[in-house]
Amino acid sequence: MSKDKEKKGFFARLREGLSKTRKSISSGMGRVFRLSSIDDEFYDELEELLVMGDLGIDTTENIIETLKKKVKEEHLKKPEECKEYLMNAIIEQMGTTEADYRFESEPSVILVSGVNGVGKTTTIGKLASQLKGEGKRVILAAADTFRAAAAEQLKVWAERAGVEMVGGQEGSDPASVVYDAAQAAKARKADILLVDTAGRLHNKKNLMEELRKISKVLDRELSGWYRESLVVVDATTGQNALSQAKQFQEVSDVTGVVLTKMDGTAKGGIAVAIQSELGIPVKYIGVGESIEDLQKFDAHSFVEALFVSDEEEEAQESSQEEDEGGSQGS
Repeated sequence: MSKDKEKKGFFARLREGLSKTRKSISSGMGRVFRLSSIDDEFYDELEELLVMGDLGIDTTENIIETLKKKVKEEHLKKPEECKEYLMNAIIEQMGTTEADYRFESEPSVILVSGVNGVGKTTTIGKLASQLKGEGKRVILAAADTFRAAAAEQLKVWAERAGVEMVGGQEGSDPASVVYDAAQAAKARKADILLVDTAGRLHNKKNLMEELRKISKVLDRELSGWYRESLVVVDATTGQNALSQAKQFQEVSDVTGVVLTKMDGTAKGGIAVAIQSELGIPVKYIGVGESIEDLQKFDAHSFVEALFVSDEEEEAQESSQEEDEGGSQGS
């Protein structure tokens, strides 16, 4: 499958996953942007719409303030002129840069955390497969020794991705698994060590202690390696996903978020809220079970999938087809 075709398929699944949020936003959006003037009623209705789309109160207030400034600067008079500025205000809050994927260009350790059921093991497997496909030598560390069958699940993904895995017995010390994995990474000249960690948020003290010990081992054994810390959250849980990301941020230095299950009835606005409220970029989103269903986050595609209605999308596609037909005929 070509990259363009793969990306188009991913975008279609993303639009489908965000359809619930898009319908609740775009049905009201059409009404709001048809109001006669940009006044308090316009801003109040827009604010209510964004909060209902799971963007959260703080994030929505920031976006509305940014929009108000643009309206003033650009001397906008009609609500319909605001849509593009609204979308841009959200994109500005969410963009990622090449620096956010620094782990791709130097020896790195990627710590991955997340509670049970969010798709953490699947995410690690997909990421390992993609990095291997880019020519990286990847080793997985099965340091979630608390959950029964966690290492077995990771082993299945390691085999599927064609990468090596270092594991320990269920209930063994996660830091000792990480030590063994660090030795293997050095000996085998790995580019990336991907570490699966336990997600016991109900016992933060244990989790904090565990992550502290793992960190100490990595500081000592892989001192020159870059450190990335990703937290995996389930997009269908809305504000609960924000709460989980916040709790993991309290116990570790989280550098990025992976939003999974975007192909379900995802509460899509939560991606905006996480980035805005926590200051942590969403780096990957997942829309399905296959390996290519994990993709780097693209703010433009995401906001388009969230705000451009199905009717507008169809109109854009038919316009593109007409343009292509015209250019071929000339």
